[in-house]
Amino acid sequence: MVRIAEIEIDSNYLDEYIAIHKEESEASVRLEAGVICIYPMFKAEAPTQIRLLEIYASKEDYEAHLKTPHFLEYKIATLKMVKDLKLIEMSAIDAQSMPMIFQKLNQ
Repeated sequence: MVRIAEIEIDSNYLDEYIAIHKEESEASVRLEAGVICIYPMFKAEAPTQIRLLEIYASKEDYEAHLKTPHFLEYKIATLKMVKDLKLIEMSAIDAQSMPMIFQKLNQ
């Protein structure tokens, strides 16, 4: 399961949001076998425009992720900070090449 999350953050909370999200993303990848990737980034010209590349081993792994303590803590803590959220379901053009991408990171 691959998704792009588009999140707009209230500029008054940007630094706080980034700190919370970095912690949650790291915990998700470290603690959850079914979370392949949660890669947060922001638009260079608009830092309040956050984008996440999310890759889960399955839809069931994604649904389990939503119930974890670290995700629920993130969701509650950032609720007032998020101005807009769009979740865009994606389909890989070449899913077979994905393992090669992650292998290159270890070289």
